[in-house]
Amino acid sequence: MLRLTWVQPEDLLGHELHQARLDGREPSRIEARWRAAGGLEPPERAGASPNRASRYLRLLAEDLLDELADLPSKLAEDEPTDLAKIKALCPDWPTQVSAPTPTPLTLEASWLGRAIGCLLGKPVEKLPRDGIRALAKATGNWPLTTYFTARGVPEDLLTQYPWNRRSATTSLAENIDGMPEDDDLNYPLLNLLLLGRHGRTFTTTDVAQLWLDELPPGRTFTAERIAFRNLLTGIEPPHTARHRNPFREWIGALIRADVHGWTNPGDPAAAAAQAHRDARLTHTANGVYAAMFTAATLAAAATGTHDIHACLHTGRTVVPPRSRLARAIDHALRSARRHQDFDDVVDELHATYSATHHWVHAVPNTALIVAALTHADGDFTGSVCRAVSGGWDTDSAGATAGSIAGLLAGTPGALPDRWRAPLKNRLATTVADFDGTGFDTLAHLTYLEATRP
Repeated sequence: MLRLTWVQPEDLLGHELHQARLDGREPSRIEARWRAAGGLEPPERAGASPNRASRYLRLLAEDLLDELADLPSKLAEDEPTDLAKIKALCPDWPTQVSAPTPTPLTLEASWLGRAIGCLLGKPVEKLPRDGIRALAKATGNWPLTTYFTARGVPEDLLTQYPWNRRSATTSLAENIDGMPEDDDLNYPLLNLLLLGRHGRTFTTTDVAQLWLDELPPGRTFTAERIAFRNLLTGIEPPHTARHRNPFREWIGALIRADVHGWTNPGDPAAAAAQAHRDARLTHTANGVYAAMFTAATLAAAATGTHDIHACLHTGRTVVPPRSRLARAIDHALRSARRHQDFDDVVDELHATYSATHHWVHAVPNTALIVAALTHADGDFTGSVCRAVSGGWDTDSAGATAGSIAGLLAGTPGALPDRWRAPLKNRLATTVADFDGTGFDTLAHLTYLEATRP
């Protein structure tokens, strides 16, 4: 029996009930109807429950998803998705400053940083932080300083905390042979194609058409898979982001934002606007803000004149100040500055968010990325290792932390060889003709887009 993940209505309904409470709606009456009919919670870690629901329960889930979408939100005025309304709420919206385009070597360092952080997090994705810590400690790699390995890990520990099934054969120190395929790298590749075909004035519809042309739907997850399904049923952007899409504030838009930052050095507002047009296909509110924040932070870092703290401050200026993401970023900054031991920072973040947010949600993951970069003072190894050690969406958090820290590092040579060498300057992907491409080539292509008039 095929149980396609992230699309089953009976699972979407459970996620939507959680999302409704987060974004200021009151779903109690709808939830009571769902429970009375025998509806269950969605699986905590998997994308689909193991058994197909009855026809009645599936139809009920679809009806209730539509009813939930019609509920009013008390947070609507503080958390708009429209760009003009976002800007109106941000009193310190950034202005453009004159800055040179980063060199291809600097961009290569950021591409490599993204790949390294992703690769570090891949084998422990979906594991609880206690499991991550135990696996690393078993091989003397705690606090984290290098890639995970299965060598020397007791069998009972591997049974208790198994590596991510899809990544175990390609992402441990003993079997890394180039950068394996991952959506955290596929989306930057797609955005290179997007800018090459449409330039900086691309529309959300252009993003949708590119996905239909170049992105295998089986390589999409959560909000991206829902939006893809919506496109195929004739729903147009930006409605694709909301229709029966409980994942619209998860991390998917954030991991697509890097190219928008890389190609707008010194212009975080333009970077954020590009990220917004991209994100609207799949996300709303805080899911969109996370992408804008990342793009603006990278645009500031791309100038080569700011430290990590100034870059994060710039990113924060494009996030509505009364939004949940703004509060999470501010909390992460305070916590990282207050605690000397990063484990204490992670404990505080998990105590705040784990009970209410899915492990792929943009709010806690953005907070973790910010905390990791701040606590490590932008150091590359410190940033990616802290981001991954904090749990939640380990490969995505590691990738974004690595991209930002790599850009600040400035050259590939500034990244330790133990991180770079296993990548062999080679990336695997199903996107267009990029399979086997080197990071130096990707950096050159990014440079061409950054310098295009």
